[in-house]
Amino acid sequence: MLMGGNNRGRSLNDYLTRALKENRPWDRIFRDLVLPDENDPAKKGAGEFLRSRIMDLDRLTAEVSVVFFGVNVSCAQCHDHPKVDDWKQDHFYGMKAFFSRTFDNGGFLAEREYGEVRFKTTKGQEKLAKMMFLSGRAVDDPAGTRKPSGEEQRKEREQLEAAKRKRQPPPAPKFSARAKLVETALQPGQGDFFARAIVNRMWHRVFGHGLVMPLDQMHSANEPSHPELLQWLARDLVEHHYDLRRLVRGLVLSKAYSRSSRYPTGPAPRPDLFAVARVRPLTPMQLATSLRLATTDPSSLPASLKLEEFEKRIEQTENSARGFARDFEQPGDDFQVSVTEALLFSNSERMQRDVLADGGDRLVGRLKQIQETKVLVDVAMRNVLSRAATEEEQRLLGDYLKRRADRRVEACRQVVWALLTGSEFRFNY
Repeated sequence: MLMGGNNRGRSLNDYLTRALKENRPWDRIFRDLVLPDENDPAKKGAGEFLRSRIMDLDRLTAEVSVVFFGVNVSCAQCHDHPKVDDWKQDHFYGMKAFFSRTFDNGGFLAEREYGEVRFKTTKGQEKLAKMMFLSGRAVDDPAGTRKPSGEEQRKEREQLEAAKRKRQPPPAPKFSARAKLVETALQPGQGDFFARAIVNRMWHRVFGHGLVMPLDQMHSANEPSHPELLQWLARDLVEHHYDLRRLVRGLVLSKAYSRSSRYPTGPAPRPDLFAVARVRPLTPMQLATSLRLATTDPSSLPASLKLEEFEKRIEQTENSARGFARDFEQPGDDFQVSVTEALLFSNSERMQRDVLADGGDRLVGRLKQIQETKVLVDVAMRNVLSRAATEEEQRLLGDYLKRRADRRVEACRQVVWALLTGSEFRFNY
């Protein structure tokens, strides 16, 4: 959500890992990302969110609005939104005004106290944009349209150059437009954009379908499927200090989440009714990490690990899977396995070397040492799919292994490959 589905900005990834590990509240994460303090160790890496986008203010404005408030105002950049009465040009440029004074200074974020954003309406009228939140709430701007004197500009340039030479962040302004955005967005009565957006995204993450779809179209003409539920969850999140871990716990312990992906009779109901679990493809990192875990010899792992050791082992596995993750497509709502991914599993030397090798701590290496066919199939099924084999699977895989008794290692490799390439492994049921 925050990194665009890829590993852009490793420092941001490091910040997010630390923040979520300590269950940092969502409003604090928002504040850290929009108001990063380069001198605060707790916020180290948070500045990458803005820094990677700051060269394109239009993009930054649109992505902040989408990610944190569930609103896509990019269609109101050139004219009032043609289909949604809620969004005018004033909203887009009002949000842009919060970021227009921010810029990169030698790899550090800097912000001026002054600066204007002007735009033209479809009638050719030039307007000065006021800092304005999506709710329509305007923000007082003490600098206004004040132009700095030549002396003030000279001193500013000297300060910025001095900060560059020292490789330090420049001094913060007395008035921060970005700070005003954070303050306004978190004020009660501002349309609940902030809380509703993250609840909707987390619901979508857990259930595969949001209470509002698309996720970036939260406006009056696109009502939630369950408006009372969304409002209740948003209010509960605020009352419990934006505790995301508590929100996730509530969602995954719900009856809706425990439902089967198979509907007992007739065609499945619409996704927005949440009457049946939605089958979803794994994300690139989930798939890459799962490939690593599923093809590791279970006997190579210690029988018991302390929590710290276990978390370190998982982190090492995830890190080793990052290169693989780049080869997989980020799934959307209408995902289909691509030809590139199918060929990767079928013909890639890397797949043979990293996943289907028969030495070291690899699963194939363990399977080739097992003499009893039934035990071999059971170990393969439990390691790859986390369940026991059915009678039919035992029979089919057992017959295949017997027919390939003269090429046992290759047969074990083919069994593991077949389990990895099946829909049960690729999709989250």
